[in-house]
Amino acid sequence: MLIGAMNHPAHDVLEELEWIAEMGFDFVDLTLEPPLARAERVNPTAIRAFLDARHLTVVGHTAYYLPISSGFESLRLAAVDELRACLRVFAKMGAKWMNLHPDREAPMFGRQFVVEQNRKSIYELLPLARELGVGLMIENLPGGFNTRDQLADLLDSIPELALHLDIGHANLFLDRNSSAEILGAYGDRLRHVHLHDNKGGNADLHLPLGTGTIDLIAQVRALKASGYDGTITLEVFSPDKRHLQYSKELLRNAWDTVSAN
Repeated sequence: MLIGAMNHPAHDVLEELEWIAEMGFDFVDLTLEPPLARAERVNPTAIRAFLDARHLTVVGHTAYYLPISSGFESLRLAAVDELRACLRVFAKMGAKWMNLHPDREAPMFGRQFVVEQNRKSIYELLPLARELGVGLMIENLPGGFNTRDQLADLLDSIPELALHLDIGHANLFLDRNSSAEILGAYGDRLRHVHLHDNKGGNADLHLPLGTGTIDLIAQVRALKASGYDGTITLEVFSPDKRHLQYSKELLRNAWDTVSAN
């Protein structure tokens, strides 16, 4: 299991990578978003050199608010073009996987339209992803794509699409965390994990581990039971990096001591 952290897109990318490396993380979950980390703005050659020098790998992350299910076709196509730009940049960095966030709403349209628009956008991205050797994975999001059945609308119809499980998201807008049911159905397609804490309800707090209601031991046990032993990003958004360091220690200890049985 590898533990990583994410850059802040409003800060200089190389400066963000520096503190991630200094804190001893195994990889960078690099998000390409404005204002300072949009695909057209970053230098993938310099980033690749930095990562190689510090023996870090990279997982590709994209903006959660790109309108890939928009009822305005021009906006949908622009969002797909932005994601194509991200694919090209991530390929130059050496990333093997890039995540996508399903677009959850198209005002005045029903769910079937939203699902079909998401599918259309993903299918349009797949040829370039194959050409570049960067796999696509879908991240569960509260409010429409956060349960096994909701994710089935995309995963069942696009077998090439992998799963990116966000355990914190799976704790929101639901009576109970949906991670176990998602893993039960799609654990063999899991390629990346986000982990952070919250207190349920509708607030995506991105708290340090152990400060909310998510049962870390149960979640680690479920991941191990599914056979997963890959990358886990600690999406702990705190200005005090000690919270991130503490979360890393908690996760490593849990992973080393918890049995999959």
